Amino acid sequence: MFDAEWLEAIRQAAEAWEREVLAPGLKRAPERRDEFVTVSGMPVARLYTPLDLADHDYLRDLGFPGAFPFTRGLHPTMYRGQLWTMRMFAGYGTAEESNARYRFLLEHGETGLSVAFDFPTLYGYDTDDPEAEGEFGKCGVAVSSLADMETLFDGIPVDRITTSMTINGPAAVIWAMYIVAAERRGIPMHALGGTIQNDILKEYIAQKSWIFPPEPSLRLIVDTIEFGAQHLPRWNPISISGYHIREAGATATQELAYTLADGFTYVEACLRRGLDIDSFARRLSFFFNAHSDFFEEIAKYRAARRIWARAMRERYGARNPRSWWLRFHTQTAGCTLTAQQPENNVVRVALQALAAVLGGTQSLHTNSMDEALALPSEEAVRLALRTQQIIAEETGVTNSVDPLGGSYLVEALTDRLEEEAERIFREIDALGGVIPAIERGYFQRAIAESAYRYQREIDTARRRVVGVNCYQSAEPLRIPLLRIDPKGEERQRERLARLRRERDSAAVSRALEALRAAAQGSENLMPYILDAVRAYATLGEICRTLRGVFGEYREPSLW
Repeated sequence: MFDAEWLEAIRQAAEAWEREVLAPGLKRAPERRDEFVTVSGMPVARLYTPLDLADHDYLRDLGFPGAFPFTRGLHPTMYRGQLWTMRMFAGYGTAEESNARYRFLLEHGETGLSVAFDFPTLYGYDTDDPEAEGEFGKCGVAVSSLADMETLFDGIPVDRITTSMTINGPAAVIWAMYIVAAERRGIPMHALGGTIQNDILKEYIAQKSWIFPPEPSLRLIVDTIEFGAQHLPRWNPISISGYHIREAGATATQELAYTLADGFTYVEACLRRGLDIDSFARRLSFFFNAHSDFFEEIAKYRAARRIWARAMRERYGARNPRSWWLRFHTQTAGCTLTAQQPENNVVRVALQALAAVLGGTQSLHTNSMDEALALPSEEAVRLALRTQQIIAEETGVTNSVDPLGGSYLVEALTDRLEEEAERIFREIDALGGVIPAIERGYFQRAIAESAYRYQREIDTARRRVVGVNCYQSAEPLRIPLLRIDPKGEERQRERLARLRRERDSAAVSRALEALRAAAQGSENLMPYILDAVRAYATLGEICRTLRGVFGEYREPSLW
């Protein structure tokens, strides 16, 4: 990108600056520490110049917004044309309570819903299952049947807004409930827009809410991708997630590389099924973390788009430019929220959200200041939503496309993250791919080591966290916290009992038996799951049927 003679002139000028300006300046005012690194441990130079981009090719590596390799954004006008979707992650207690929260958010300007499910639901258990004891509604809403899904979205225009659902092991079942709930209201499936997370590989790597072993889990995911391509053209049947990988303690580089490696694995599974790459690739979506190192996070998103575009076009032969797009949702980093001085989290979240916007996200969730202490209150979640709205309406950062593009620091970090990601891809390939690497504990050990290093830095105050190891205060907590209705679980159990009494039990048995037989073969299971949901078979009953065929995953001992 730069003329060799000009680069040499800059090199000589830089050497002169170091002798004549920098050296005396350091004598007068030494730097605060010997080493400056990103949150992920990547060294950060004192100064970046064109010398750091000597091998950079503008057209090859940056290009223009809306054009390959999409480093500068997916759309030619980005937020000048349309703002990102403001999608607040929400759900707790009963379907009625969560429905009220969704209505509240929509009334205050949210433009898309995002559903959090409780742990029994994430593991495919009904609320009244003994395995669910004590976990009802604590980290999300309980959904045990179509009846719950109908209540959850009662009165909400699901044909006019998009809905994201963070569900993985039983994703096909929860998706079927959403489809059928809309169907009962006269809304055809082709009119529905949204996303199911449906990313089981990152569960084995980081979050651990799996049900079935990897191979049948991959089969279910390909079933949903195939079904979505055929019947739900506006739906993203998977959101390949780095968020939970980062929350488990991964670095930005690991989040980037592991997430894209998972994505390649899903693409290859679909190709083995016989699907045409351009029939499904444009509906794949991604989900990234927005951590605290401002420039590293921006560079991560830009590198992700470039790596994915090149792989889809050059490795997998996608011809449709939409298939080259890496579309992603971002959530601010829950792991950075502190219980100490929780008001400080408002500032953290604002800066993390700003990084996501400057990195070109398509949708965004901003965490609430109280989430290190409890599920968010209405006051806290409204302030988190207002944070996005202030960024969008008051800061001016949406006026220009990729305003940090061309920054020597940002471009150098983008290149470095891409290089490191490619190195990790080679390590994974040497182990035989993502699933063999999971079985050998490659990801789990690497994340554990990164998490330990990060925590040690905080414990020893090498990494300063305001309110935790510096600028501490003994003031009592002043913010209100959400309290879940203690009678909610009782009402949920009563509703389940009534459902089982009033439904057609013979129809449920027939649907579950048909699903069991199909699971033993090789057919796409989505039509059978939909039939079971229409008969009001519960989540637990459907997952128990599939467990009987597929078995359950048990993580091997790694240490």
